[in-house]
Amino acid sequence: MSADVPSQDKGAAVPSGRGARFLQFGRIATGIMGGVAAGGLRSLASGKRPDLAELLFTPANGLRLTDGLSHLRGAALKLGQMLSMDTGLVLPEEMTALLSRMRDDARHMPPKQVQTTLNAEWGAGWYSRFARFDVRPFTAASIGQVHRAVTRDGQDLAIKVQYPGVRASIDSDVDNMATLLRLPGLVPRGMDLAPLLAEAKRQLHAEADYQAEAQHLARFGAVLQGSDIFALPSLHLPLCTPQVLAMSYVPSAPLDSLVGAPQALRDRVAAALIELVLRELFVFGAMQTDPNLANYRYDPTTERIVLLDFGAVQPIAPELAAQFRALARVALLGGAEATRDAMLRIGYFSQATAPQHQALIQAMFETAMAPLRQDQPFDFGQSDLLERLRDMGLAIGRDRELAHVPPAATLFLHRKIGGMYLMAAKLKARVALRPLVETYCADISSPQA
Repeated sequence: MSADVPSQDKGAAVPSGRGARFLQFGRIATGIMGGVAAGGLRSLASGKRPDLAELLFTPANGLRLTDGLSHLRGAALKLGQMLSMDTGLVLPEEMTALLSRMRDDARHMPPKQVQTTLNAEWGAGWYSRFARFDVRPFTAASIGQVHRAVTRDGQDLAIKVQYPGVRASIDSDVDNMATLLRLPGLVPRGMDLAPLLAEAKRQLHAEADYQAEAQHLARFGAVLQGSDIFALPSLHLPLCTPQVLAMSYVPSAPLDSLVGAPQALRDRVAAALIELVLRELFVFGAMQTDPNLANYRYDPTTERIVLLDFGAVQPIAPELAAQFRALARVALLGGAEATRDAMLRIGYFSQATAPQHQALIQAMFETAMAPLRQDQPFDFGQSDLLERLRDMGLAIGRDRELAHVPPAATLFLHRKIGGMYLMAAKLKARVALRPLVETYCADISSPQA
């Protein structure tokens, strides 16, 4: 068994008790408000009127927030990462900029905590099952970390170990994050975040259930079996528990290693991943909603895309799929009234939403759909569409009277779609989007069908 941990290792124990995690949240909030108060006093002393936004979003407060959540890990860090992809409709752009620092920031457990955790899952002496077990993980995320291991009979495995206390602390972590979000100036007055937070709790509970993740992995493995495009790890059931997921180790390279690859390869990979989203939405009835690029890798030997991490799988109700199929049809055909009706049915806005807000949101949608209406391939690398959409979202979000939040299921789906756009942009891919969408939206001549 390999147990050496490099001296530069910066592992930090995960606070596992509810009380310890609550105190950590308290320290974050107290530190932030203390910084605001101190900054306000300095402004008054210099004869200036304190500006709450400037005082709240200082580099020092940003460091307090991101360091605190990264130390907590679990639901606290995961929710922060989710919110970091907000387009300005919920949080101010300064807040999303602070949270974006946490997307790839997750400290790992020190070896002693790893051993204690695995003792509880596998029993004392578990190391005798392995010819090698790397105590230091090769990757760490918000809910768990992954170790390389080789069994006595030579099976090369990836062992995903959940941080202790994560499942028990999800509800309290989300509630404590909600308290932080209620700091003055963070969310629009009157905005009801309860549905979004309830959906975040539901999804986080699902992600923390490694037995459910094993089922999702098996399901996606079955529907993609025999694919010459995609590869998935296989389960090693004897070592799987509710807090440990054991899988075959699939050699692969990061997806961004293809940045310098031939254009045709980059185009093929991006098109395959975009089409996979459409298949998930319209065929599989389930979608892996975490767009983290680390979940997608490439095997240059087999020339297949490797799919990892099926914790954030969300079922797609037939009604929601039908609504998005109708929306895709009007996106291809155009028509302001048909587009408004389709967006209204999904919940992008409601009848009570002010007409000017409806018009702004619909204009943002029309801008986003422009690449679907062109016949030639869309050049993700050369387009400024993402910047224009971000500016439109921030402009809408600055109107803090807009209190409508779209359905949570829609927001998580958009998170995946946005992640695929970022992936294609990073690869500077050129993809003909219209034929892809038309394939899954037959009979586009009748948008209301």
